[in-house]
Formats: sequence, structure tokens, C-alpha cells
Amino acid sequence: MISGTIGEILAHKSENLWRLAPDASVFEAIQLMADKNIGAVLVVRGNELLGVISERDYTRKVALKGKSSKDTRVSEILVPPLTVTRAETVESCMKLMTLHRVRHLPVMEGNSVVGIVSIGDLVNWIISAQHATISQLEGYISGHYSV
Repeated sequence: MISGTIGEILAHKSENLWRLAPDASVFEAIQLMADKNIGAVLVVRGNELLGVISERDYTRKVALKGKSSKDTRVSEILVPPLTVTRAETVESCMKLMTLHRVRHLPVMEGNSVVGIVSIGDLVNWIISAQHATISQLEGYISGHYSV
């Protein structure tokens, strides 16, 4: 079983949340993602989360359809938000992402977005947890394990 919560992952991430208004162009969204080296941007109106736009959305809904990224608004291609809370487990989020074929989950506290986790964040968490377990087992086997 994979242990850990989304709150634990957020504690190790930058608190920066990159957002765009729904009337921003897809070009602006792609430029922001490139500038910040991120794969998705939150689309908000005021404090209301409307959805997420990702590089994947751009390629499938703009580039492949021959649309102009400068003339297409993010509201035209955004994906309605599938959200989680800090209390959600890493395992349940992995299942949710797999089931819905998404790579980013906004994290909510009430009606406010407090973070976003990516599939990469979850995989890195799992790898770190596995390394910690291996180190503990090696210590136990070699007799250097302390309780």
C-alpha cells in the first residue's frame, strides 16, 4: 500500500499557483507553462476554479484541429476540474488520475485552491517512500536498525 497524503506532498512543493482568467488566450497559457516549466495552469474567475488547461489539451484541442492559439480562449478548451483535498491519500489520487486519464489535480480547501499535484509529484513521492523503506530494511538486516 502507498502511504502518504496530498497535504504531505504539498508541504514539500512551492506554494506558487499559476492561474489564468478564462478569457486569456491559449497562447498565453502555453507561454506561462513554458516560462514556469509546468504542465498545466488553473483557470479561475475571481477565486472560483473553472478548470485546468494542460499542454495535452493544447495539442489535442488546438494544434491538431488547426486552430490558432492566439485566437482561442482557454475557456474554449479547459477541462472541468476534478479536485481533491489535502487529506486524500497518494494511492487514491493515483487511482483517480488513472481512472479519469488526467495528470493534474487541483487541491481544494473549501472553495479555495490551495495547491495542485501532478502525476510526477505522486510518482516522486512513491519513489522516495520506497527508498526510505529499502534503507530501513537494509539497516534492520545489517543490525543497525534503531526503533
